[in-house]
Amino acid sequence: MSAAQRRLLRHVSRSFDLSIRLLPKALQAPVAIGYLLARATDTVADTTALPLDQRQVLLDRMTQAIAARSTSASEDPELQRLTQAFATQQTDPHERALMQALPQCLPLLHTLHPADLSSVRQVLGHITRGQHLDMARFGPGLHALQTEAELADYTWLVAGCVGEFWTELCGRHLPGYSLLPQAEMMRIGRQYGMGLQRLNIIRDAGADLAGGRCYWPVDTLTHASLTPAKLAQAAQTPNTDTLLALSPLYSQWLDHTHAQLADGMRYALALKPLRLRLASALPALIGARTVALLRQAGPAALNQRVKMPRHEVRALLWRIALGLGSAAVLQKEFRKLSGEPLP
Repeated sequence: MSAAQRRLLRHVSRSFDLSIRLLPKALQAPVAIGYLLARATDTVADTTALPLDQRQVLLDRMTQAIAARSTSASEDPELQRLTQAFATQQTDPHERALMQALPQCLPLLHTLHPADLSSVRQVLGHITRGQHLDMARFGPGLHALQTEAELADYTWLVAGCVGEFWTELCGRHLPGYSLLPQAEMMRIGRQYGMGLQRLNIIRDAGADLAGGRCYWPVDTLTHASLTPAKLAQAAQTPNTDTLLALSPLYSQWLDHTHAQLADGMRYALALKPLRLRLASALPALIGARTVALLRQAGPAALNQRVKMPRHEVRALLWRIALGLGSAAVLQKEFRKLSGEPLP
């Protein structure tokens, strides 16, 4: 990847860029290229300020270009026109730069080893399917997922499959990379990815509700005498009764998310190569601290932006470095960041 493309990656995800830089060299290109393209398709799916039909056309075109067998699809004048027009309407400068650079990012797929190219296409196929479902589900007005099964399916499509993708690459390029069987690594890798997506859903719930999207299932909310409309109202104007009713569910969702992140730490601690272990552990560690901050904020987080501060991330990296990235240090950090008592 070029220096400009690495800068793009750093700007669109600070924590994931850290993980990619820690990866063994053989894994860096397929993971980075897959991530950049997934962020680009996600930007299209999430820009709810633009008409749905325009976003669907562009996402369809991008999906076709990713699946194309030659680089000619990335040179498609119509795709370039749609992409540049879309980029000019982005308010976030980093997402605008990513969309402007898409014609240069798509050909990177064809620099990959054929097996890695197939894996990247497969995972992007799952992700874009989830994004298409998202756009079809969330039209004008407020809409919600109906069941926990729909939520599980969504978190697998957009993130759980990434854990499987990561594990597949490791098995291909790093024989004997894990202390656990490949089937178990696939299972907990899937749970890890789904947990990271659940964390995003909880952390971004206020903004999503403001945009007409409720990822908390209607069936679950009904048991607490809540509705998506009540949550959306509370996200705009805090309502004590609604937040109190939400509190038990909120705690349960955080417990579920933390358990999936714990699977992620088990995944990371099973890895033998040090760099791979650190790259895999970092999202779980940052996620554990974010869950703790969300617990501290409670349902009032609907009206707040909860995020691990940069100075805490830097301090975490120093502590890991001083501990030489050992499994014992990583396990201790996970418990500490989770707010659990240390032995």
